[in-house]
Amino acid sequence: MSDASRSVVEVPPSAQARIQQWSRTARRIRVPLGFLFAAIYLWHLYYGPPSFASLGLSLLLVVPGALLRAYASGYVKKNAELATTGPYAYTRNPLYLGSMLMAFGFALASRSVAIVLLLAVLFTVIYWPTILSEEIFLREAFPEYAAYARRVPRLIPGLTRGQDGVGKAAHLNQGGFSAQLYRKHREYNSALGAIAMYAALLLRIFIGSRHF
Repeated sequence: MSDASRSVVEVPPSAQARIQQWSRTARRIRVPLGFLFAAIYLWHLYYGPPSFASLGLSLLLVVPGALLRAYASGYVKKNAELATTGPYAYTRNPLYLGSMLMAFGFALASRSVAIVLLLAVLFTVIYWPTILSEEIFLREAFPEYAAYARRVPRLIPGLTRGQDGVGKAAHLNQGGFSAQLYRKHREYNSALGAIAMYAALLLRIFIGSRHF
């Protein structure tokens, strides 16, 4: 795989300040934008309920997304160690990727192209600057991150493991999945939230079929 496909272009110092400012702005507006998107999503469902078919299709994204987040959370020691094993051997941002799969899965359940496109815009505006800002921090905090980034794609997983040759620094997390870390990060909340969301969507289908 080429360097371009792995997105390893380092950010020039002159651009880092702009990225970090963009990231700070994204963090400030992500909550109100999230509520706005939720309102639009609910408004759409009020006038056009999902179908059993669209819910079934959404599971093809939501289930893998929830599993990926759960799996990745067992490797994360935030700001203490650089995770390079497990899902981090295939993508540098498995948690964000899992969130995207879940979000687009529920967008697919809505049967609305507009909802899907709006979600794509929100992810670009909110998550992309956050990912770039985090990369700046990781490059400064972990000298081996540059080598890791050359071997592992930023978001879309590679077909082969990419941690080989990164090194074995003291602050490099090369262990296996930790159930303790999974519980610490409370990643089970994502699964519970997805279940609650599907319960609400099924209820909307039932109410729609009854013409209430």
